[in-house]
Amino acid sequence: MVSQTAAPPAPVDPAPSPQPPVYEPGELAALAARHGLTVSGARPSLGEYVRQLWGRRHFITAFATAKLTAQYSQAKLGQIWQIMTPLLNATVYYFIFGVLMNTKRGIPDFVPFLVTGVFIWTFTASSITAGTRAISGNTGLVRALHFPRASLPIALALQQLQQLLFSLGALFLILLAFGQYPRPSWLLAIPALALQALFNTGVSMVMARLAAKTPDIAQLMPFVLRTWMYSSGVMWSLDKLLTEDRVPSYVLLALECNPAAVYIDLMRYALIDSFTGAQLPPHVWAVATGWALLCGIGGFVYFWKAEERYGRG
Repeated sequence: MVSQTAAPPAPVDPAPSPQPPVYEPGELAALAARHGLTVSGARPSLGEYVRQLWGRRHFITAFATAKLTAQYSQAKLGQIWQIMTPLLNATVYYFIFGVLMNTKRGIPDFVPFLVTGVFIWTFTASSITAGTRAISGNTGLVRALHFPRASLPIALALQQLQQLLFSLGALFLILLAFGQYPRPSWLLAIPALALQALFNTGVSMVMARLAAKTPDIAQLMPFVLRTWMYSSGVMWSLDKLLTEDRVPSYVLLALECNPAAVYIDLMRYALIDSFTGAQLPPHVWAVATGWALLCGIGGFVYFWKAEERYGRG
């Protein structure tokens, strides 16, 4: 007998896998919105961004305080350097400009004049310098955590304000030592510092965005700030230059509207007798307020517009 082997069963085609639905781009956006999904890292609206920043206010304050505390942690004198640094700068400027170049001639109360200028200028210069490193110097933090990036330049500007408040204690002692005693005009220092702080924060945010894209800006800033300082009347009186008619009119206008010089003048007017007794030009408060609003609001909006690009370079 011949055995017969059963034929193998015919292969069965597998059931076709279901195809995913195809959506148009507009349908995908609607579907994501319906389920509360948003693009990762997308820039929030300006109002929402402000609300996020307000929600991080404790982080901003803690970050600023921590940076201030750590700034001189390796030095033996520690936080004393917060006061000593601007005082040493003022001492150097006094001997170079006041003694050797005799810029103190014709300026009453030259030491209070100089020290006030140095302290107020240092506040602006330090805020801008810190702003250039706000994003580029914290790349790891920016890439690791999700938070409104404006927290960083704002926190660093707040750090410089905290440092200025330490320095003002030394400034007031110097004023007392040279016969400048508290009087009602000292209260004008509060709105003057508030306007300067808003201006500094806005410029700091502008520099933070620029330096995040082009880090070389941080290397250029010391030269820019040094030139700005010399044209801001820190070590000499711009009034003498303005009244001697030695420069073109457009240069005079630029010097009169120089924001650093305006904030220095406001503080000198508030704190020093010989300036308080003089007539403050009517444009000074208006220019100070204009610069603060322009740079504070404009700098914030300018920084916010690049929110989704920080840390992705």
